[in-house]
Amino acid sequence: MSAVAFLIFAIAAIAAIPIAHALVLAAIGGILTSDRVPLSLVVEQMVSQVQSFPLIAIPFFILTGALMMGGRLGQTLIDLMTTLIGRFHGGPAQVGVMSSTIFGGVSGSAVADASAIGSMLIPWQKKLGYPGSFAAATLAAAATIDILIPPSIPFIIYALASGASIGALFIAGILPGMMLCFGFMAVCYFVGRAKNYPREVRPISVKLVLKEVGYASPALALPVLIIVFLRFGIATPTEVSIISTLYAGVISMLVYRDMTLQRVKAAVLEAGIATGVVLLVIMASSAMGWIITFEQLPVAFADFAKNTLHEHWLIILAMNIIMLFAGMFIDLPAAVLLLTPIFVPLANMAGMDPVQLGVMMVVNLAIGLYTPPVGTTLFITSSIAKVKIGETVRAMVPFYLVALAVLLLMSYVPALTIH
Repeated sequence: MSAVAFLIFAIAAIAAIPIAHALVLAAIGGILTSDRVPLSLVVEQMVSQVQSFPLIAIPFFILTGALMMGGRLGQTLIDLMTTLIGRFHGGPAQVGVMSSTIFGGVSGSAVADASAIGSMLIPWQKKLGYPGSFAAATLAAAATIDILIPPSIPFIIYALASGASIGALFIAGILPGMMLCFGFMAVCYFVGRAKNYPREVRPISVKLVLKEVGYASPALALPVLIIVFLRFGIATPTEVSIISTLYAGVISMLVYRDMTLQRVKAAVLEAGIATGVVLLVIMASSAMGWIITFEQLPVAFADFAKNTLHEHWLIILAMNIIMLFAGMFIDLPAAVLLLTPIFVPLANMAGMDPVQLGVMMVVNLAIGLYTPPVGTTLFITSSIAKVKIGETVRAMVPFYLVALAVLLLMSYVPALTIH
């Protein structure tokens, strides 16, 4: 049953059928080959998987990001970062990395980051004289910091599949996210210095900086509030998502005063479509995941690893290699749901905490978002920059090296993720 399901999924993926649809076709095809399981079980598994209270957080966090970044705030954040770090070597590229990191504290979606920040910064960087490939590479990599800085939609999905604490995952993702941020900024600095890319030359105005900081502070306070509420148990992640949406609405109306019915409509529509895509992937993955569990593939895989890989570090390395490969071909939410049941037993065997596994998995799959052939942020930023994918990938080599270094640290140093 599972062999047929995987074969159908592979054929559908090669045929460029959307991942969610490919998973449904694979699950149906697999179950049809068995006389032990009724076909109605596919529907039951799909529906039951999304009857989860924590999933309510997903549309509200997406809506929060759409409300906050749909107005003047996005440009204000970029102006502030340009004023503060635009004068250093590779400064305009570093602005993109820092803006994506801050945006991550509001949105939690790498695709939203790549689209919103990329559409503002890539044309500006090209106008300054930056190669389109380097501008696209910087934003493609930096956009994935979004899914590590809370709120993080992939962490919510992982928590649903593994039973780990959403709050613990949110807090554990902060340090890896900041390490990627500083690592990517270092790449921008050294590449900008080596190739003498243009940078901001206007003198710093303390008055202007204070004005921009004051204007952006309500938005900058949101990720801090989220962490405080979760860390001290003031509210659950779902409650925090609703509070953050209310906060975004009040701030947009009373502080930035750019809230209009048209903006609300656009934000709700964006959140609805994005949530629908995520939930469809969750539903489709649950049916496929049930087949994997029914045939006890996780247990078989764990036994194979236990008998073959006798060292814990080898088990962790094997998981990393598989996740990196899977992230190159499967959308992140689907990969999380498919791989979590397989790797949780392995992580337990290797003495790895589920929270550490979650961070390791998300960092792995984030790399897949800017790695061909299915890299989502890679395609988005390359399209905005109007450059070939191959050119962007060549410019991404130092970013890959930084990301892999952070991945290894997350994998083998538990203190960096377990607090």
